[in-house]
Amino acid sequence: MTRFLLVPGRGVPFGNHWSRQWARRRGFTWAPEPPGTPVMFADRVAALQSVLVSSEEPAVLVAHSAGCLTVAHWAREHAGPVVAALLVTPPLVEDAPRERLPFRSLLVVSRDDPQCSFEDGVAYATAWGGEVIDAGPVGHLDSSSGFGPWPDGEKLLARLAAE
Repeated sequence: MTRFLLVPGRGVPFGNHWSRQWARRRGFTWAPEPPGTPVMFADRVAALQSVLVSSEEPAVLVAHSAGCLTVAHWAREHAGPVVAALLVTPPLVEDAPRERLPFRSLLVVSRDDPQCSFEDGVAYATAWGGEVIDAGPVGHLDSSSGFGPWPDGEKLLARLAAE
């Protein structure tokens, strides 16, 4: 059986955010529970590692925003049961890890994300060895951009989990 772990971004997502909805509806586990700001990658990587080693079941990571960078930091330091990741609208951070991820990944990139240009999102995907998903003009793909439900994301996750 595969488990699905949500890796949160910088802030605490609103109740209508797609990630909160997936946690409620699908029973996905937070890794870690959204802690809010500031983002302390060492703490978040440790929390993700703690959840990952709590079971030998394969894991698919679903990360939004700074959570994508948490996943990249984790992969730089650890190995484990991660088989794939859905990485959604990472912010541009100059010192972000740029090593190839050791698992399949889909990187969702927005055409008008205020936190990362489309070109920089593509550069992340290239560095991490992931497939670029052009989401079009969807902002940061969060509640303030109008995402509540995100059915296209659910389709991407199903595709990733089936591969």
